[in-house]
Amino acid sequence: MRSPAALRRLAEPIEAAARGLGADGELEVVLERPSDPAHGDFATTVAMRLAAGLRRSPREVAEQLAEHVELGDLDRLHEVAGPGFLNLRVTAAWYGSALAELLAADDRYGSGSAEASERVQVELVSANPTGPIHVGGARNGAYGDAVARLFEFAGHTVEREYYYNDAGRQMERFRASVDAVRRGEAPPEDGYHGAYIAELATLPGDPVQEMLAQIEASLERFRIHVDSWALQSELERELPELLERLDTYEADGAVWLRATAHGADKDYVLIRSAERGGLPTYEAADVVYLRDKLERGFDRVIYVLGADHHGHMQYLKTIASALGYDPDRVEVLIYQLVHLIEHGAAKRASKRRGDVVDLDELLDQIGVDAARWYLVNRGPDQTIDIDVDLARETSEKNQVYYVQYAHARIAGILRNAGAAQPSAELAHEPSSEERGLLKRLVDFPAVVAEATARRGPHAIPVYAIRLADDFHRFYHGHRVLGSAEEGFRLGLCRATQAVIARCLDLVGVEAPDRM
Repeated sequence: MRSPAALRRLAEPIEAAARGLGADGELEVVLERPSDPAHGDFATTVAMRLAAGLRRSPREVAEQLAEHVELGDLDRLHEVAGPGFLNLRVTAAWYGSALAELLAADDRYGSGSAEASERVQVELVSANPTGPIHVGGARNGAYGDAVARLFEFAGHTVEREYYYNDAGRQMERFRASVDAVRRGEAPPEDGYHGAYIAELATLPGDPVQEMLAQIEASLERFRIHVDSWALQSELERELPELLERLDTYEADGAVWLRATAHGADKDYVLIRSAERGGLPTYEAADVVYLRDKLERGFDRVIYVLGADHHGHMQYLKTIASALGYDPDRVEVLIYQLVHLIEHGAAKRASKRRGDVVDLDELLDQIGVDAARWYLVNRGPDQTIDIDVDLARETSEKNQVYYVQYAHARIAGILRNAGAAQPSAELAHEPSSEERGLLKRLVDFPAVVAEATARRGPHAIPVYAIRLADDFHRFYHGHRVLGSAEEGFRLGLCRATQAVIARCLDLVGVEAPDRM
């Protein structure tokens, strides 16, 4: 990961001192912020990592590093603590250089963490077009799109794709349900029900195309632009040719993929027996679709799937191996369920669907910003409970409002600054609030790089709340406009505004200038 220059200016002299002690091989000094500011501005455990190779105690290594390290005018004090921590207390000059770097990078601060740019496809939502997108599919979209935004910010080229089944029994039942209502009849018992079926029945033509148009409109409203749409019916035409490339066999009248030869714990049916209709299975469709993805030249293909598809992860990698591709090019991201809570009780009913709440209904109730925030602010391995009443509040109890308010407050300060300009010039000893805010800003590149590597965009809202906390603490403790430190504090405000805006954008939330 490419560290901010402000941290490299501290880390590189420590690395040089370590080399002088005899450390060899790959060496990276990681600087962390102590939980207690009394222990310094930054600390490193590099001495503990080097001790065994240097055949010395960690404390001894730390003391020798402290003796030889040359940090120049950036160092106010460095000291050894505990079993071998090297603690650093930096000067005002360091804070000035850190702010200068932030202001120069502006809204690109923390970008470009990718070691090499890749062409990445993120397949998201991919619900069958038999009804509006429900809140589970909305979490799929919010999570997948946030991962895509992280990849783009890191320097990759990303395409978002939606794959849908436009043929088969589910689609037959869907069309039959709409046709029944068009004839004035009730949908089949095993068909689809809800007000949206009646709405589709009033429109001419194939209801699948109309449902797809509604899904696309819902996603655009949700700030997810789908670059391409893949149809199962078109891809299945390639299956006969593809079967000749695969290791298959016949048993019980069905065609099986010999997946166990490629690391799977069982084989899979690709073509059902004649007694069961003789049609391709979903597993067969996956084979064709994955081959299609990889043949389009993507270096990495990412599937976003619900928890009920957990076992599918290994199958997709098995397919890649069976087709002769590197299975590491395939990733599967799994997310858990979403529950809506309203007036203290679970919200289950939907006016249109008749079963679960759909995306548009959620957006009508809490807005796009709150929906995007609350569908991403928990790790994908955690179930999400969205408190609808809290999510639509315009108060600091609502997390997204709280962070947006910090951005809007800064925008107001900058509007009122008149001819005064943000600056990194620091002619005073920064206060604890100024130091805390700047160090939080310097954390951002590492936070966003780790969120990208872990496919964990939930780290961004967590960081944004802490950043907003630090800003409000600074704002309430220090005058900005008209103060002797006006230029520097305006610079600190501008840098904070840029990072907050980036955090919000990475999870698909707007950064308003007025609230």
